[in-house]
Amino acid sequence: MKRQDFAYIKLYEKIREEITRGAYKYGDKLPSKRTLSEETGTSVITVQHTYDILADEGYIEARERRGYFVIFNDKDTFPVPHRDFTESTHEHHAFSEDFPFSVFSKTVRRVLLDYGDMLLEKSHPFGIFELRQAISNYLARSRDIYAPPENILIGAGAEYFYSLLVQVLGRDTLFALEDPSYEKIRKVYEANGAKCDMLKMGSDGILSGELDRTGAKVLHITPFNSFPSGITATASKRREYIRWATGNDAIIIEDDFDSEFSGLTKREDTVFSLADSGNVIYMNTFSKTIAPSIRMGYIVIPDRLMPLFAEKAGFYSCTVSALEQLVVAEFIASGDFERHLNRTRRKRRAMK
Repeated sequence: MKRQDFAYIKLYEKIREEITRGAYKYGDKLPSKRTLSEETGTSVITVQHTYDILADEGYIEARERRGYFVIFNDKDTFPVPHRDFTESTHEHHAFSEDFPFSVFSKTVRRVLLDYGDMLLEKSHPFGIFELRQAISNYLARSRDIYAPPENILIGAGAEYFYSLLVQVLGRDTLFALEDPSYEKIRKVYEANGAKCDMLKMGSDGILSGELDRTGAKVLHITPFNSFPSGITATASKRREYIRWATGNDAIIIEDDFDSEFSGLTKREDTVFSLADSGNVIYMNTFSKTIAPSIRMGYIVIPDRLMPLFAEKAGFYSCTVSALEQLVVAEFIASGDFERHLNRTRRKRRAMK
């Protein structure tokens, strides 16, 4: 599947590439919006949108009356001062009052009519193919994650996956978590016999010194709108996580529970999409985007870990009913899921 051919995306990717390979170094000033517009044959609005996206992702920053400057530093591992956080009052999983229940109910009726007796059959251990295919296409469109359906595993929500990951990666493995983080992550890991090392957060993600000191072989991160701190890891920090994992032969679990409603102007590069070493497991659920009662999520498994998951988890039955899987598959494939996300995003932006 090809990326959408928008001018601002092309320009964004070009400048991001120039920044990450060092053509623009830390502290360099970028061309003015008008200059870049003339050089690239695009509108000033396109350049403005591109710069806004790069600023959102932590590659550049705007300085009043001076322009835009590069703040990305791929080799930056200096610790950021620790800050204290107060717990957010919102729930980890919040139901959207804007959910199109009438559309969803029609989807349920359509699946009941179209699939009939198939709903009574036992699904593949990793989940029904139609749902895994729909998720694969959605991730390519929305998160720049290109994974075949065979690498996607469906399960009954985040807590199920926390438990499963301990079984697959080993109870004697030390798991590192963000501090603060969603408390249930630690509780479920420990309930399954794993030990957890809590790594203190700075303003842009886990402190570099905390990464240096831990002996963990698994790093569980929520890089976008981490709960309860609300921190989104910068582009530099996400790449630092990857370097840490590669250098320590470790695994990253990227828990992307709130990315769809994070309020960013453009999809961020996931850690999974940035890594090329096959050491990142991506996970997400539908509890925030559809409803808390939909106990369904998925993980994307890199190729090199597929044999391990097949051995350690391949004998389990899928923990989500065929009806629920096919309803969500149809909801995504029809475009109704993304239309719902876009409506909700627009409404939230208008309320700010």
